[in-house]
Amino acid sequence: MSTPPSLLMINAFIGTAGYKKLYQEVGYNVVAEWSERKAISLVRKSPPAVIVADFYHQTDFRDRLSNLESVLAAVQSTPCTRILVFYEPAHQAVLDTVRARLRIDAALCMPVQESQLRDTLQAWLQDAPA
Repeated sequence: MSTPPSLLMINAFIGTAGYKKLYQEVGYNVVAEWSERKAISLVRKSPPAVIVADFYHQTDFRDRLSNLESVLAAVQSTPCTRILVFYEPAHQAVLDTVRARLRIDAALCMPVQESQLRDTLQAWLQDAPA
């Protein structure tokens, strides 16, 4: 019996945490992290199959546009890791700017439709390397 692929939830807010049971039902082993820095460390040690994270923009960020740019930069060298972000409609323009520079495999607008989330994760599970 093989080990289920890992899914790293990065919870800057509560958006991603509400779906932990769904992640497990789809077939992922869920690891949660509240700190982007600790998430980067986890990604470097053992890249997960999927990262699900809340995306947000604050005007007081000095050197970046979003909370996730450091994490996204760290995961760019691991092409087998899929990246899914949840975002508020008001942050669409910033998300588009970040996506132009860094890979994000899917983005779901909040409130997230569970069926769309499930379909995305199941498709990635089926496409995962054996």
